[in-house]
Amino acid sequence: MTSTGPGTVFARIDREVLGPPDATRPPLTVHVGPQVLSLSLEESRGALYGPRRNAVLGSAVWRQAVTDARREPRDGHGSGRLLVVWLALPGLYRNLHRILRLWRRLDQADLEAEAVLAVLAALDTMDPDTPDVGRCLTKETVNRMWAYARRVTREIPVVDILALAEARKTTVPSEERPTPPEGWHLHITPPPRREGLYATICFAEPRPRQGGRQSGTRLPDLVFRARRHEEADLIGTLVLRPAGAHR
Repeated sequence: MTSTGPGTVFARIDREVLGPPDATRPPLTVHVGPQVLSLSLEESRGALYGPRRNAVLGSAVWRQAVTDARREPRDGHGSGRLLVVWLALPGLYRNLHRILRLWRRLDQADLEAEAVLAVLAALDTMDPDTPDVGRCLTKETVNRMWAYARRVTREIPVVDILALAEARKTTVPSEERPTPPEGWHLHITPPPRREGLYATICFAEPRPRQGGRQSGTRLPDLVFRARRHEEADLIGTLVLRPAGAHR
């Protein structure tokens, strides 16, 4: 099994799950036929990826880990869900490094964070009794990682859109600014607090189709991406209108 650097998202999950070397970690109790086995975290991972991995035991490990995680209350400590993420990490390393080699401008921390979110999203829909549940969860996560990489590499980040807007306003008065016939006005309303709007908003436009032809309408092809966790605070609102339209 390979690993990533000490400051990466995956490495922090490793440290969170395993704790200090002298920490007492609760075992994972799995059922293999009539047997009930108590496995340490290292033994659980070894059953999945180690040189002596066992398909039957590995299936039992995944089934129990997913079952425990799905039974956790949403407002609980989340250790079961974190364990599933930790068990999935070695199955993601190969594709993680392939993606980073293919798209060198991708940020590793962002890709690893997206992989963790993908594991949790897959876990929310996964049935523990699905045959080969671990392979299904890993495959879905890998597919989301590749989709994320393809999408993000077509985006152009705007680091501080508010500062950019202020700079443009000081350059050309709004009443003198020409309005392009097919342009759009972007209105961003930050929440009413002193911190202002702190988020990266990415805009992406598909590449031209074969033969250099663009699609007939521009708006459906313009992708706006601003993600936040369902329980996170609202960071602001975004409204897009055709240039010259009434507010």
